[in-house]
Amino acid sequence: MRRYSEMSREELQAEMQRLRGESMRKYQAGYVSEASVLESKFFMARSYLLDPDDFMSGQEYGVIGYDEPFFVRYLNGIMAWGHFRSSEEEKAFPIGRLEEITSSCGSGGGCCGV
Repeated sequence: MRRYSEMSREELQAEMQRLRGESMRKYQAGYVSEASVLESKFFMARSYLLDPDDFMSGQEYGVIGYDEPFFVRYLNGIMAWGHFRSSEEEKAFPIGRLEEITSSCGSGGGCCGV
Protein backbone atom coordinates (compact mmCIF):
# COMPACT_ATOMS: atom_id res chain seq x y z
CA MET A 1 0.00 0.00 0.00
CA ARG A 2 1.18 3.49 -0.80
CA ARG A 3 1.75 6.11 1.85
CA TYR A 4 -1.05 8.59 2.41
CA SER A 5 1.40 11.39 1.62
CA GLU A 6 1.83 9.92 -1.89
CA MET A 7 -1.89 9.57 -2.65
CA SER A 8 -4.00 11.95 -4.71
CA ARG A 9 -7.03 13.68 -3.25
CA GLU A 10 -9.31 11.14 -4.96
CA GLU A 11 -7.29 8.19 -3.66
CA LEU A 12 -7.40 9.58 -0.12
CA GLN A 13 -11.16 10.06 -0.31
CA ALA A 14 -11.63 6.49 -1.57
CA GLU A 15 -9.38 5.17 1.20
CA MET A 16 -11.35 7.13 3.81
CA GLN A 17 -14.62 5.64 2.52
CA ARG A 18 -13.13 2.14 2.64
CA LEU A 19 -11.80 2.65 6.18
CA ARG A 20 -15.08 4.14 7.44
CA GLY A 21 -17.09 1.22 6.05
CA GLU A 22 -14.70 -1.41 7.36
CA SER A 23 -14.61 0.28 10.77
CA MET A 24 -18.40 0.29 11.03
CA ARG A 25 -18.55 -3.40 10.11
CA LYS A 26 -15.96 -4.22 12.80
CA TYR A 27 -17.89 -2.23 15.45
CA GLN A 28 -21.12 -4.01 14.51
CA ALA A 29 -19.38 -7.39 14.74
CA GLY A 30 -18.05 -6.50 18.20
CA TYR A 31 -14.40 -6.06 17.22
CA VAL A 32 -14.04 -2.69 18.95
CA SER A 33 -10.24 -2.56 19.12
CA GLU A 34 -9.89 -3.39 15.41
CA ALA A 35 -12.51 -0.76 14.58
CA SER A 36 -10.57 1.80 16.63
CA VAL A 37 -7.40 1.11 14.65
CA LEU A 38 -9.30 1.61 11.39
CA GLU A 39 -10.80 4.83 12.75
CA SER A 40 -7.30 6.11 13.58
CA LYS A 41 -6.19 5.34 10.03
CA PHE A 42 -9.24 7.23 8.74
CA PHE A 43 -8.19 10.36 10.64
CA MET A 44 -4.60 10.03 9.40
CA ALA A 45 -5.80 9.83 5.80
CA ARG A 46 -8.12 12.79 6.40
CA SER A 47 -5.16 14.81 7.68
CA TYR A 48 -3.52 14.68 4.26
CA LEU A 49 -6.55 16.45 2.76
CA LEU A 50 -6.08 19.38 5.17
CA ASP A 51 -3.59 22.23 5.21
CA PRO A 52 -1.52 22.27 8.43
CA ASP A 53 -1.25 26.06 8.04
CA ASP A 54 -4.97 26.27 8.82
CA PHE A 55 -4.21 25.14 12.39
CA MET A 56 -2.61 27.50 14.87
CA SER A 57 -0.36 26.73 17.80
CA GLY A 58 -1.60 28.43 20.95
CA GLN A 59 -5.23 27.68 20.06
CA GLU A 60 -7.72 25.21 21.49
CA TYR A 61 -9.52 22.71 19.29
CA GLY A 62 -12.02 19.95 19.78
CA VAL A 63 -10.74 16.43 19.22
CA ILE A 64 -13.27 14.12 17.58
CA GLY A 65 -14.07 11.40 20.08
CA TYR A 66 -13.13 13.49 23.13
CA ASP A 67 -15.21 15.98 25.08
CA GLU A 68 -12.45 18.16 26.47
CA PRO A 69 -10.76 21.02 24.54
CA PHE A 70 -7.21 20.34 23.35
CA PHE A 71 -4.59 23.10 23.53
CA VAL A 72 -2.17 22.89 20.58
CA ARG A 73 1.38 23.81 21.60
CA TYR A 74 2.93 23.15 18.19
CA LEU A 75 2.47 21.34 14.91
CA ASN A 76 4.89 18.97 13.24
CA GLY A 77 3.71 18.03 9.76
CA ILE A 78 0.17 16.72 10.09
CA MET A 79 0.48 16.12 13.83
CA ALA A 80 -0.70 18.57 16.50
CA TRP A 81 1.09 18.30 19.85
CA GLY A 82 -0.39 19.67 23.05
CA HIS A 83 -2.53 18.79 26.05
CA PHE A 84 -6.09 18.68 27.27
CA ARG A 85 -7.27 21.38 29.71
CA SER A 86 -7.31 19.02 32.69
CA SER A 87 -3.79 17.70 32.17
CA GLU A 88 -0.29 18.80 31.28
CA GLU A 89 0.51 15.39 29.78
CA GLU A 90 1.62 15.94 26.20
CA LYS A 91 -0.36 14.13 23.51
CA ALA A 92 -0.41 14.21 19.73
CA PHE A 93 -3.32 13.94 17.32
CA PRO A 94 -3.43 14.09 13.53
CA ILE A 95 -4.97 17.36 12.37
CA GLY A 96 -7.73 15.34 10.69
CA ARG A 97 -9.07 14.60 14.16
CA LEU A 98 -9.19 18.27 15.20
CA GLU A 99 -12.15 20.59 14.76
CA GLU A 100 -12.83 24.19 15.63
CA ILE A 101 -14.64 24.75 18.87
CA THR A 102 -17.86 26.61 18.20
CA SER A 103 -19.52 28.90 20.69
CA SER A 104 -22.52 26.54 20.88
CA CYS A 105 -20.35 23.84 22.43
CA GLY A 106 -19.89 25.67 25.71
CA SER A 107 -18.02 23.97 28.54
CA GLY A 108 -20.39 21.02 28.64
CA GLY A 109 -18.65 19.18 25.82
CA GLY A 110 -20.52 16.86 23.54
CA CYS A 111 -19.63 18.83 20.41
CA CYS A 112 -16.64 16.77 19.42
CA GLY A 113 -18.21 13.40 18.68
CA VAL A 114 -18.02 11.64 15.33
